[in-house]
Amino acid sequence: MTQESPRDTPLLGCIADDFTGATDLANMLVREGMRAIQTIGIPAAPVRGADAIVVALKSRTIAAGQAVAQSLAALRWLQEQGCRQFFFKYCSTFDSTDAGNIGPVADALRQALGADLAIACPAFPENGRTVYRGHLFVHDALLNESGMQNHPLTPMRDANLVRVLQRQSAGKVGLIAATEVGRGPAAVRERMAALRREGVALAIADAITDKDLYTLGEACAGMPLVTGGSGLALGLPGNFRRAGLLLDAGAATRALEGLDRLPARGVVLAGSASQATQDQVAHWLARRPALRIDPLALARGEDAVCRAIDFAQAHADQAVLIYATAAPDQVQAAQAQLGAERAGHLVEQAMSAIAKGLYARGVARLVVAGGETSGAVVQALDVRALRIGPQIDPGVPATLAVGANGQTLCALALKSGNFGTVDFFEKALRALGATH
Repeated sequence: MTQESPRDTPLLGCIADDFTGATDLANMLVREGMRAIQTIGIPAAPVRGADAIVVALKSRTIAAGQAVAQSLAALRWLQEQGCRQFFFKYCSTFDSTDAGNIGPVADALRQALGADLAIACPAFPENGRTVYRGHLFVHDALLNESGMQNHPLTPMRDANLVRVLQRQSAGKVGLIAATEVGRGPAAVRERMAALRREGVALAIADAITDKDLYTLGEACAGMPLVTGGSGLALGLPGNFRRAGLLLDAGAATRALEGLDRLPARGVVLAGSASQATQDQVAHWLARRPALRIDPLALARGEDAVCRAIDFAQAHADQAVLIYATAAPDQVQAAQAQLGAERAGHLVEQAMSAIAKGLYARGVARLVVAGGETSGAVVQALDVRALRIGPQIDPGVPATLAVGANGQTLCALALKSGNFGTVDFFEKALRALGATH
């Protein structure tokens, strides 16, 4: 039997706990010269032509047992594809609760792979997320003072990630401090060896700069499992390249072939309540047409879906924003009446129905803000995979969505709620070639 070349078999298998996080990770890998394909859930068939496969799950806020089961199923599929190393990706703001899901999933993956130790580093300095002495900062603020303490689903009230992860994990949690990281990959490996002797199973790793992420990535060469935010992936492709397994493929320049054949109409859908998205919505409202979706109105049975589609049709000559984004006090008021889960579900259902209705009417370039909203939209459009193109803003690439039969469906920019400059929506529409 002829042996497959490294270009035919994926090297890195990734499991992401939400859709925008998966796109963020794939973007990082493309930047470092890996051909990356993002799948929506676990595919029914093998995926070829990729150095890295990113399986996007919607497991961040579901029950921990379900998240573990889905993640282990994704791991088994990635192992069947021949991947040599595995990456569990979560948000750079460590979005979780004391019950999980980061710790339970990391524990399960580590045990399934027979790994005695895995590092955990959500740092993304390019987007202002850094870890020092185990504490997560968002720009100049501790995580619990950054606005994340008001997150409607995963409020983060403790910036000490060693403490946070220890509450979630069955194993012992340790720290790889900035002093070790600053001394280079060999010092990090020495620290990991010491942690193993202490019985540590998961280690939070400090990272303040991109150089630290490259150091950590190099130190993880050959480790079965790596966990972290997308920034940590910067240092992994170099390991494969040094081993002679990775050749640059110019992935980003070819990934969007066929974009010019799509209808030019574009729409922005925003469901995130994160501060960055609030700022982006405010920036748009000062200049362009927009329509707000109110969860309380949805609960009363108002047909916000038809109203939104009619609104977009009435402005067919320009891009519009349809948003459920609101200030924390408005979010809390809706949750007080409806409950957090129902309020979020109503918005997701509405946004997915709006996206489906707009697509049926010729809108083929969509910018979507928020991980939960992105997941709902992608599932509604029956997207099976994403071809990852050039970066729009750190952590957010332009992509082409692929359907069940391999056909190009539409162009998408899926943005984590916390990401992007204040004018991101306009930039993303331009990157997708949309009328704006």
